[in-house]
Amino acid sequence: MFRNLIASSAAKSPWLFHINAGSCNGCDIELVALLTPRYDVERLGFKLAGTPRHADIVVVTGPVTAQSKDRVLRTISQVPEPRVIVTLGSCPCSGNVFKGSYSVVGPLDKYVPVDVAIAGCAPKPEAIIHGLAMATQILKEKKKGAKA
Repeated sequence: MFRNLIASSAAKSPWLFHINAGSCNGCDIELVALLTPRYDVERLGFKLAGTPRHADIVVVTGPVTAQSKDRVLRTISQVPEPRVIVTLGSCPCSGNVFKGSYSVVGPLDKYVPVDVAIAGCAPKPEAIIHGLAMATQILKEKKKGAKA
């Protein structure tokens, strides 16, 4: 009984863990802006987790750098399955203006499967909310598949 209650609650309120893989902080600011009263994504059930072990959705910003790659991958591996990986901004998807730099080893999908890519430099808050809603739907489908 309690497991069903917890599972249905978790499906409606996914916890996010944010990883900065070497960004300029433009996308980070937009993600944090979603928590302010103007956008208030907590009303939609999203909450930032303090540790990857409590998260359902991982949000990665910035180009994956040689220095951050191992930490990013280790942190993602700490998020329990089923998990959804979201890239926020153009940098983790392609490297954006940092592509070709000696220190950039991305994109992130070279190392882990990315479920949702939210493009833009920096993406608009509405686009981020839409991407997180897609991530929630993918999470629900993954949880259904894990039960079967």
